[in-house]
Amino acid sequence: MHFDWHFTAIQVLWTLTFAAQLVLMVVLLGRDRAHRFPWFTASIVAAAFNMLCQRELFQRLPPLTFATVIIVLSDVVALLGLLVIVELARQAFVGVRRPQFIVNLVGLLLVTAGIMSMWGLWPSWKTLTAESQVAALRVLQLIAQKTALLVDLLNIELGLMVVIFGRHYKAPWKSHIQRIVIGLSTISIGSLAVPTIWQFIAKSAAPHSQAELQKVLDLRDRLFNANRALQIAVLVWWIVCLWLNEPGSAASAPPSDPDVPAEAEALAEPTPDEPATS
Repeated sequence: MHFDWHFTAIQVLWTLTFAAQLVLMVVLLGRDRAHRFPWFTASIVAAAFNMLCQRELFQRLPPLTFATVIIVLSDVVALLGLLVIVELARQAFVGVRRPQFIVNLVGLLLVTAGIMSMWGLWPSWKTLTAESQVAALRVLQLIAQKTALLVDLLNIELGLMVVIFGRHYKAPWKSHIQRIVIGLSTISIGSLAVPTIWQFIAKSAAPHSQAELQKVLDLRDRLFNANRALQIAVLVWWIVCLWLNEPGSAASAPPSDPDVPAEAEALAEPTPDEPATS
């Protein structure tokens, strides 16, 4: 039997990603994780809404209006990413002295700023303000791109710190904080590695025919699709981890027998001041 499959790989991956984001939101709200990770929950909602707008508003709005909506949403998602990092870092390293925390934060920002200064091209101010009608959009787009890069770098650095030092504070192994940070680091590594690999391939490849050019383009599609599949895997991992309780949490303790009232259990046990009757 032959099935006529009309969906492309990008459509399937988009559908799976959006569905995983919705399920993750349900888990965060249903298992009361949103109260503990409000900014992480908000970032998932914003990312899903951004994806939906990109798909549903494409070619349905004027190009300038569509670009404005998507760029503004990208800025919101990037800023929420920074708030997520602050939220997770504060919860993971509870108990760190303020001077030590400030020194580590400054060092982390200096390392990140040094990497950002050498990563990619920075357009000149004259280029950004070349056309007054779209100058503001160019500035917002640059903010979104560089903030997203900053978030990716900080996610990776925070992931290393949590894995190495988290067990000494509030992010031990198998904790929700550690698993969220590891997932964010994994997504950030893929987001940085895949475009870098593609740029290297594009510069080194020298196709001499249309067939060779098509092979290079197919390789590009497979690379970016693999990155999308990695994001889906992280979303599924978050769903499973956040659905389960943390080891040693109060919710994971065995409940008492619901058929026996708590008052009866208390009366059945003799108190130290009242000896048991014979």
